[in-house]
Amino acid sequence: QNDEEMPSDVSSLWTAPLVMRRVDNRAKRCRLFGLSSVSSIAGRTTQKRMERSQEENSPGKSKKRKSLPGTSEDSTVGGSASSLGQRIDEGGCRSLKLVRTQPSTAEIESILDSDQRDLIGDFSKSYLFDTVDGKHQDLKYIDSEMIVSVLTGKFESFIKQCVIIDCRYPYEYEGGHIKGAINLHMEEEVENFLLKKPIQPSENKRVIVVFHCEFSSERGPRMCRFVREQDRLSNEYPNLHYPELYVLKGGYKDFFSRCQSFCEPQSYRPMHHKDFKEDLKRFRTKSRTWAGEKSKREMYSRLKKL
Repeated sequence: QNDEEMPSDVSSLWTAPLVMRRVDNRAKRCRLFGLSSVSSIAGRTTQKRMERSQEENSPGKSKKRKSLPGTSEDSTVGGSASSLGQRIDEGGCRSLKLVRTQPSTAEIESILDSDQRDLIGDFSKSYLFDTVDGKHQDLKYIDSEMIVSVLTGKFESFIKQCVIIDCRYPYEYEGGHIKGAINLHMEEEVENFLLKKPIQPSENKRVIVVFHCEFSSERGPRMCRFVREQDRLSNEYPNLHYPELYVLKGGYKDFFSRCQSFCEPQSYRPMHHKDFKEDLKRFRTKSRTWAGEKSKREMYSRLKKL
């Protein structure tokens, strides 16, 4: 029907903001199903409104009940209703049926890994130490004062052992380190120390591992991720030998500046010390060579399984 034949009251309804907004939304949905244009939708919608208006005045028609707020059409009492999760829109578009499916194991693991609750790696309990913001959002950072609390025995009723792994090169470690820290700067060393014969927690006491390097910017975080990765591979998810891992924020440099009395010897030797340039070159070359050999070994192992 053209505009001359359209009643004025229907025309005013059609130009109302609410109707136009609903038509726009309906047009977006209809594009998914290949319908042509908003104008064709508008025409069909107007025609349907007029047809309904005529049907409502006809005798013997089943009684209508008011639709709930937010619905687009009335439901018929005693008449044929559309099936659950599926209905015909006024614009002629059929809504998609919502189907609830069971999540897969991979999806569950993904949800757990991305969960922001403050739980340790096996999701059995909360983290013991207070954490602080750090460079890498996927890791848990603690400050120097927390390490001092551990060294002074404030957590002895909760911890069986707190392993502090110094990931710096040996000449850095020898120039000053945190009391009780173990110097392991290669992945192979850490894997042998922690995972070949894992440290077992007692019934009520935890085993905690803290990683750090000079600034805890690269070497410490990388080693922390390596241990978690290898730990996952050697256990059935979500079990872990070491579910509670931390990185010392600011590394040894920050710890030394704040807590020098807990260092031995009480000194600080930077990685780029002028007297150890050859040592730096040698350790870097060794680390890269081992990493390359490890990559080749893993590749050969995969080829054998094919």
